[in-house]
Amino acid sequence: MQEGPWTHRTVDANGSRFHVVEAGAGPLVLLLHGFPEFWWTWRHQIAPLADAGHRVVAVDLRGYGASDKPPRGYDGFTLSADVAALVRSLGERDAALVGHDWGGYLAWVTAAFHPRMVRQLAVLGMSHPLRLRAALLSDPAQIRASRYIGAFQTPRFEHHVTRDDAAYVGGLLRRWSGPEWPTSADFAEYERACRAAIRIPQASFCAMEYYRWSVRSVTRPSGWKFHKLLTAPIAAPVLQLHGALDSCLLPSTVAGSERHVSGPYESRLLPGVGHFPQSEAPETVTGELLRWLKES
Repeated sequence: MQEGPWTHRTVDANGSRFHVVEAGAGPLVLLLHGFPEFWWTWRHQIAPLADAGHRVVAVDLRGYGASDKPPRGYDGFTLSADVAALVRSLGERDAALVGHDWGGYLAWVTAAFHPRMVRQLAVLGMSHPLRLRAALLSDPAQIRASRYIGAFQTPRFEHHVTRDDAAYVGGLLRRWSGPEWPTSADFAEYERACRAAIRIPQASFCAMEYYRWSVRSVTRPSGWKFHKLLTAPIAAPVLQLHGALDSCLLPSTVAGSERHVSGPYESRLLPGVGHFPQSEAPETVTGELLRWLKES
């Protein structure tokens, strides 16, 4: 368990138990990680945000880290309900959501499905879900970049993910990041932590279920309803930070997300940065978040 200027505890929400890391006092900022990560992706942001007067909570999403790993519940409806329920279980009326990758996806969905729970929205490494859907259906470059999603549909692929001390996870971290971070000591430490976290029993299966639902739902009535509900414009202020070298979620796919936002919207492309801005350019990301939280 990674120690630091924060406290670890569990929170019951939406019928499951979630591991959270908490620091500071003030308006709630809820940090949502992506794949193949866990709460520690926000290790560089937690203390500065708390020191600036925010109550900062980073969570292990359903199926990840030290949170519960039920066999079901990896659909967008349940996962966004997890986020909304976490806000309530933390005793707050609303939160600023900061999400990366799948965490960014869920932040978008929560803002659409539970708008009164979302005060502000910051998204890293993820477009609006409808923009992503359009790109996966029509953009050859994004389709090529997302070929891994097809592999994840393979039964028992989770065993490939955890094989050889989860070497697959280390490969993704290297392949999706920009050129500088993988050469650092910070990367080496973080890679070890992520490889250990995905090897927690059932964690790799749960991680695959996020992607399996996203594909299965395309042809199902529940998926049609899900995407129809996402047409509701986002009224909360939105900040998008994206790596200019992101080879997982292409910058061209993020462009156009503003069409789904009716409130204030800002976007910044980070040069030299890949899919993990909060780790690759931590000072830049932290500074942007502090400015945005104060101004919007």
